[in-house]
Amino acid sequence: MSPEPIRRRTLLSAITATTVVAGTGAALPATAAAKRRPRAKIGPISVVYVEVNNESMTNAAKYTLANGGAQVFDIAVIFAANINYDGTNAYLHFNENVQNVLDNVATEVRPLQQKGIKVLLSILGNHQGAGFANFPSQQAADAFAQQLADAVTTYGLDGIDFDDEYAEYGNNGTGQPNDSSFVYLVSALREKLPNKLITLYDIGPASDRLTYNGVSIANTFDYAWNPYYGTWAVPSGPSDKARLSPAAVSYTATSSSTAATLAQRTVTEGYGVFLTYNLTAADTATYISAFTNKLYGSVAVYTP
Repeated sequence: MSPEPIRRRTLLSAITATTVVAGTGAALPATAAAKRRPRAKIGPISVVYVEVNNESMTNAAKYTLANGGAQVFDIAVIFAANINYDGTNAYLHFNENVQNVLDNVATEVRPLQQKGIKVLLSILGNHQGAGFANFPSQQAADAFAQQLADAVTTYGLDGIDFDDEYAEYGNNGTGQPNDSSFVYLVSALREKLPNKLITLYDIGPASDRLTYNGVSIANTFDYAWNPYYGTWAVPSGPSDKARLSPAAVSYTATSSSTAATLAQRTVTEGYGVFLTYNLTAADTATYISAFTNKLYGSVAVYTP
C-alpha cells in the first residue's frame, strides 16, 4: 500500500497546546510556543529539482515563507542518478557529483530532512539502452528495484523519482519498451519501500505503460508532475488532484510572470503540487515569491 503522501497542511495542533521549554521543564503558553516554531503551510506542496552536477542540495533549505516561517519546499529531488547497462543487466549508477551528495548526506541531505523536507533520488536514462520500460523479465525488474531500495536505505533518503529520458532503447542490443517492465519495477519497489515516496516525472515510454495484465500502478505513485517547464498539462499517475502537478517551472527558463500564472491556476483548479526545476545558489527569493504569493499568500525569504 502506498504511504500517506504529504497532504495540504493545517496549522500544527501543537501550537494550540502548551509546550515545554527545552532544558527547563517550564511550559510556555500557546501564544509563546507559536512564535518559536514555524506554522505549517496551507496550500499545495512545492517540489524542487536540484542539478547536483552544478549545485548543492542545501539550496533547497534556504527559503521560508515570510508569513509563518514554513519552508517553501516540501520535496527536494537529487538530479540525477542513472540506469546503466553492463551488457547483460541494468544497474544503478552514480556519477561523481551524485556520489558526492550521497557520501556527504550529513551536510547535503540531513539539514533538509531536519527541516521537514523530503529528499528523493531521481533516476534517469544514460544513453546505454537500459530503461524502466525494457526489463526482459519480472526478475530483472525486481533486481533493479532492489538496488533502488538499497540506495534509499543506505543513504537515508525519502524515496525515488522516475524520469524515463535518455535511455535510447535498443542501444547495445537492448530491447524496445514492453508493457510489463515498468509495472513490475514500480510494484516491486513499493513492496520494498512501503513507507517511502515514489514519484513520476511524466515522460517517456515508461509513463505510457502504467497498466499491465489488469494491474495499474497509477495510484502506486505518491505524486506525478508535468515535465515540460513553462507549461500546464495534467500528468498521468494518481487519480487524486492533490497528488498531481500540471504546472512546471524552471528558474532559469520560465518567466516569473508565467510562474505566478501557473501557481494561481494550481490553486484555482484545486491541484495539490507545484513543480520547480534547477534551483541555483543565487538568491532567488523574488522569483520564488511570484509563485508563493499565489500558493500560500506570502512572499519568500532567502537565508544564506
